[in-house]
Amino acid sequence: MYASRRERDQKLARGVQHDLNRIPLFLRARHRALGSHRAAPNIKNPWTTVQREQMLRAAIPPAHASRVHFVYLRDYLYNDNLWAAELQAQVAALAGDAKAVVLIGHRKDSSSYYLESFPQWEFQEFPQRMPLNATRLRASYFRGARDWENDVPPAVRAFLQTFARTDEYARLADEQKFIDRYKQDWSAAPYPPIFVTADAVTFKSGHVLVVKRRGFPGKGLWALPGGFVEQNEWVERAAVRELREETGIALTANELKKFIRASRVFDHPDRSLRGRTITHGFYFDLGATGDLPRVKGGDDAAKAFWMSLNDVYLNEDRFFEDHVSIITHFVNRF
Repeated sequence: MYASRRERDQKLARGVQHDLNRIPLFLRARHRALGSHRAAPNIKNPWTTVQREQMLRAAIPPAHASRVHFVYLRDYLYNDNLWAAELQAQVAALAGDAKAVVLIGHRKDSSSYYLESFPQWEFQEFPQRMPLNATRLRASYFRGARDWENDVPPAVRAFLQTFARTDEYARLADEQKFIDRYKQDWSAAPYPPIFVTADAVTFKSGHVLVVKRRGFPGKGLWALPGGFVEQNEWVERAAVRELREETGIALTANELKKFIRASRVFDHPDRSLRGRTITHGFYFDLGATGDLPRVKGGDDAAKAFWMSLNDVYLNEDRFFEDHVSIITHFVNRF
């Protein structure tokens, strides 16, 4: 027997109420940390932190609303210490003179390792009460199905139905189709594929060379020039080739190689929606002074242009995957 939508809505509301009541009453305030702040939208993180807070607040019973606060956290894929420091600072600012801080969370899998990063706080396990799979719900939503509607509170359902009429939803739905096809193409492989790419991090006079992506995933987002390493190609040569193909920079391959100052592997397991993708970032230093070389988008890049480092950080929510983290690594090192 299937419950009616009204019955499901009442069950969800009771579930939210029950979960809030399970939080110790002695806590004078409850703070919820929302990650991936200022990350570009994709099918894994489709909504801004503000939009996610709106949906969560819509599901909170009025009696609890004034005691629930939200903090926003950026992702630091290659520096857990920075992430922990940011959370600690926000908690300290909010907790004030509170004598105790209790960290409440659910150890879902290996991705929950961060819960062990704060020994100074008491930890309370918060088991998942309702058997919902967020990945499945998002995929269903962006595939245009409607089976997700019975698994979210009414206010959230209304938000998602409105969002489904936007251009951004259409872009993300196309991205979902691309990822589905991409994974289907590799489904017959005898083992999960591991992809190797190369990215060019090119600095000149306080600017970094970026491109606008022509295709999915990340269509329309800004990115570093780069791409897949060919079968019989050195990784360094791949970075040089992609730099020249996507930006049309008027320097020969040999000239560009002379500007390489450093390289690093960026291999966070979840850095790409396509699957396990390991990229090699190459730092090209064209000098701290002088005019910016002319560039023009080509190949997979719809556009190529120089962006000031200040504008990179003002617009980090328009960058593809972990490319701001890659840029930041070389900015901090040199």
